Formats: sequence, structure tokens, C-alpha cells
Amino acid sequence: MKWVQSAPGDFYGPPPSRRSGHSAVKVGRSFVLVFGGLVEKKFLNDLTVYDIDNKVWFQPKCTGSGIGGHVGPSERAFHVAVSIDCHMFIFGGRSGRKRLGDFWMLDTDIWQWSELTGYGYLPSARDFAAGASLGNGKLVLYGGWDGSKWLSDVYVLDTVSLEWSQLAVTGASPPSRCGHTVTMVEKRLLVFGGRGGGGQIMGDLWALKGLFDEEKETLAWTQLKLPGQVPTPRCGHTVTAGGTQLLIFGGHGTGGWLTRYDIYYNDCIILDRASAQWKRLTLSSQSPPPRAYHSMTRVGARFLLIGGYDGKSTYGDLWWLVSEDDKIAKRAFPSHQNHIDVAPPSNKKLTELSTHQTKVVEQAELTPLAELRRRLGLSTVAISSMTSDVEEGEEQIDSELIALGLELVSKEKKGGHEDLSLLVKTVREHWSQCDVNSICLRELGPLFRDYQRFVAALHKIDWLESTVLQSNGSILGMPLHHFYHLQNASQLRMDEISNLLAEYKQLLQLSLGLEP
Repeated sequence: MKWVQSAPGDFYGPPPSRRSGHSAVKVGRSFVLVFGGLVEKKFLNDLTVYDIDNKVWFQPKCTGSGIGGHVGPSERAFHVAVSIDCHMFIFGGRSGRKRLGDFWMLDTDIWQWSELTGYGYLPSARDFAAGASLGNGKLVLYGGWDGSKWLSDVYVLDTVSLEWSQLAVTGASPPSRCGHTVTMVEKRLLVFGGRGGGGQIMGDLWALKGLFDEEKETLAWTQLKLPGQVPTPRCGHTVTAGGTQLLIFGGHGTGGWLTRYDIYYNDCIILDRASAQWKRLTLSSQSPPPRAYHSMTRVGARFLLIGGYDGKSTYGDLWWLVSEDDKIAKRAFPSHQNHIDVAPPSNKKLTELSTHQTKVVEQAELTPLAELRRRLGLSTVAISSMTSDVEEGEEQIDSELIALGLELVSKEKKGGHEDLSLLVKTVREHWSQCDVNSICLRELGPLFRDYQRFVAALHKIDWLESTVLQSNGSILGMPLHHFYHLQNASQLRMDEISNLLAEYKQLLQLSLGLEP
């Protein structure tokens, strides 16, 4: 395995700003959601999403519950975040000196927040707790710090009925703690590390059984003492599952509470479930600077490290942990810096930006576009794809867009029925001049897909890493991709169509202004 720092070509759009104490959870196979955190005593409540398939970072425009005019949870760090199906659940955390006990759910299908604090008997307010999905529509929460004592209680939430239940576990149990991790492995909840009574840093490993009714097992804790290269005691670390192994990275050890005298780690320790022993991961490169309260997420065959804190500085760097045969494994390793942040956008002028070259593709006889032309009685011709693909190599300009162009050309009694670039230009001129009230519902599909093509084109030609793109994800002050994350036009609300059209016109105007 090898550590590789992220580079501009790894993804598009502005990644999360520097932070620690945030959460990063993978929802389904499509998204990694980064929420909240802390930087220089400022607590955050922003949501930045990584679209895995399109390799794009974006900030979705969410709707739903909120406080003080802001949609979603208030600013916080050191909270619990768990994903189940298309939902992310947020509980507790800390904001300033206040421990929080509110409970939230985000539906990533429609990007809508719902506050669920009023449902059932919730756990007490706390920070530095840990939670995990049980895999049966339930999540489990363990431990934390309520401001006066360390906790060792276990709660389970049924996400269907929204009922919380505190589990009564008899027998020996782990010492109360916070800053630990919990991971579900083969119907066992594994708890590792954390900080306990008196500030003691722990390195013990416990397993809780009996969480599943169908197993008919008695709830009971068991301390696991495994052989091998046992990790040093720590808290603020991460544990990430990868196949039959659990990867432990970072954290901090003895010393004060998040002071510069703590010992911070950047080692990788593997818990191999097959051999039931600890192993130190062999790395062929230097590791990122030591840190705690970062996030580590599995993305395909890679692990993505975001942010963290080393007792002095908050990090904004992103790192990949990859196998030796990964295509980015040969990337040069940068020198360590005391403070590493994402490089600011380069200071390019709009006039220096190159446009995407037009792709000329010979039309295949079995493509949807060929079938459309056949039905219209038109001959097969070469088509010009004006950056129409969201992912390189995918299908070209969609048939609905061409059909709309043919309809508009016929109405205006223009020639050029076989010139696809003219048909596309005609449609775009139509949309640039009309208002929201003149947009037909059947136009929404091709309009939305063309909007996505423009955003993807901006990403591909590096526009979104120039000074055109500000830190709030806007071009020249105009938000540009609030709707890029939607899967199709059917997910648009009626009151969002005007905003979509406005963003589309801005994109179109910008692209026309940059043409040679």
C-alpha cells in the first residue's frame, strides 16, 4: 500500500475546506457526505458531497427543517454520523461549550433535512460518541462525554419506527469512554480505544453480541486480546473496513486534552479478521503528517483521508491510500508541511481558458440518435458532440435535444435539418431567450441534461479550478451547479425550475464568451 496526496486531476469542484471533528460517511455507492467540523474555534455546519461516479465535489441545495433561517443541523463537531440506505443520520456533537442532543436525518434522494429530535426517548446530549449501522434498518450508538462524565450506555434506533431503546447489558463491560470507534463485524459491535475516566487513553478492544433478535443471543460484552502488533492506546483515530480487514489510522495518545503535548500518530494498523491478529501495514511511501479527529472513507479500492488536527494546526489536505498497482501510485510524494491545505485556485484570466475541442463521432446505425433520424427520414451523418458527455466515452447529445431542435427549426422554417450542431445551437438560443413560463414540461429533460453537460464541461477543462470559481462554488458571484447532483429532471421541484434556467443561461453566456 502507498499514500498519495490528492492532485487536481483526481476530482473536480471545490473539496471540503480544512477542518477536524467532522464526519464523512459513504451513502450507497454514489456519494461521500462530509458534514460539520471545527477550524480555529469556529464550528461548521456545511455539507460537501463527493460524487464518486463523476468525481465531482459539490454542495447540494438542501430543503427541509432548520434553525434561524438555515436549513439542516446547527454548527457542530465531534458528532455521530451514520448512513442507512439513502439516508444520513446525525446525532449530538458539540458547538462551543455546549453538548448537543438533537437528531437529524438527510434524505439524499431529494436532499431534504428532517429534524427527528421529538421522536421517542433520545440518548442524553453528548459529544465524542460513536455509532454504526447494524445493517437491518437500525443503528447503534455507544459512549461519549456529556460534559461531566464519560458514558458507556448503548442505544439502538429503529429507523423505520424512529424508536430509541437503551440496551441493558449485564456482566463485564468496557470502561466508560469517548473519542473511541465502533465498527460492525459479523453481527458483533467492536469498540476500540478512546479516552476514559481521569483522562486515561485506552487501547482495549471489546465486542458486543446479542444485537440481533433472530440470533437469540444474550447481550454481553467480551474483551478481545488478540496477538500481533497491537496498536498503541489512542483516541480520535479512525477505523475503516476493507474486505476482511479493519484499518486503524492516526489518533492521539498521552498528554492533555487536545494540547500540543499530546502524541499524534500517522501509523496504519490492520486488524486481520481471517487470522484474528493485529498487523502493521507495510507502506512503500511516507505517511501523511500525524493527526487525529480526521475522517477516512473507503472509495472503491482506495481509502480517502480528509482533514484532522495535530495539536497545533487543522489540516485541509486530502490523501489517498492505494495499492501498489493503482494508476496514481507512482505520483511523487510532497514534502511535509506544518500546515497543509488545499491549494487555492490558480489566478487565470477567463480569456486564457481553453475550450473543449469539438468531438466528431461517426454515428452508429443502432444508436438512439440513428433511430430518431431514421424515423424522421434523415440520412446518417457525422455528429458534433459539443462536450455532451458527463463521463468521457459515454453517449453523445441525447435524442430529445435533437428532436426539440428539429421541431424549432421546422417552426422557424430554417434549413439545416441535418446539421446537428445547428440543431443544438437553435435549442440553446431558444432557452437563452425564453422565461420560465414559456418552458414546456417536455423540455425539462433535455434542458436539465444540457445543464449537466455544461457543468461537466467546465470541470473537464479546468474552469472550476480557476479564479472564476470562488470558494462558495459560484462563477462571477452566480451559483452554478446547485442541481448537478440530481439524477434526472423529475427530482426538480416546480419552484426550482426558474433557478435552473437562470443558472443555465449564465453557463451558456459564459461558454459563448469564451469561444475563440
